[in-house]
Amino acid sequence: MSAVVNQKWAVITAGLLLIGVGWPSLSRGEKRAIDVQRSVMKVYAYKSGLFSAFAHNHEILAPIAAGAVEESAKPSVELRVESPKMQVLDPKASVKDRAEIQKTMLGPDVLDTARYPEIRFQSIAVEKKVDGLWTVRGNLELHGQKRPVAFEVSGENGNYRGSAKIRQSEFAIKPVSIAGGTVKVKDEIKIEFEILLSK
Repeated sequence: MSAVVNQKWAVITAGLLLIGVGWPSLSRGEKRAIDVQRSVMKVYAYKSGLFSAFAHNHEILAPIAAGAVEESAKPSVELRVESPKMQVLDPKASVKDRAEIQKTMLGPDVLDTARYPEIRFQSIAVEKKVDGLWTVRGNLELHGQKRPVAFEVSGENGNYRGSAKIRQSEFAIKPVSIAGGTVKVKDEIKIEFEILLSK
């Protein structure tokens, strides 16, 4: 009988340990996957130069391939973009111009997607400013370079939006320039996103 009782207590003890240690989502927060079908990330590159009136600002879709957000006392975010799948939208450009811009963007002079097929972000700190507003700091891997970035995010309950600005030159990308520099793309680009988490 004592052996049976001891065996039952062993099972109960193991169960309690499993609840207390083996399920960190209950005590430490849980990573929720980004809903990549409903989330949207866009990149905006703006024209400059003497003849910039004859050029286009660029609107680029950067679909999120995968990612997760941890909503807890110590929140975090990570995401990945497959750079070959980025798409030039430029609604004011002709089909031909969009195709040329797309080819240049993915080619060796800009993103060089053959060598660098992924863009990654991993947060290192998320600081709450007020309810529904945070400052996110982390590392962005782009074009074979890893650089620190910081930006603000607003939202709650699995729906977050924000924007960030980076310089292409900081990631060893030379901004596109044509016609002797009379038409070119500004070094600074803007990234806007709305991230929805899976339920």
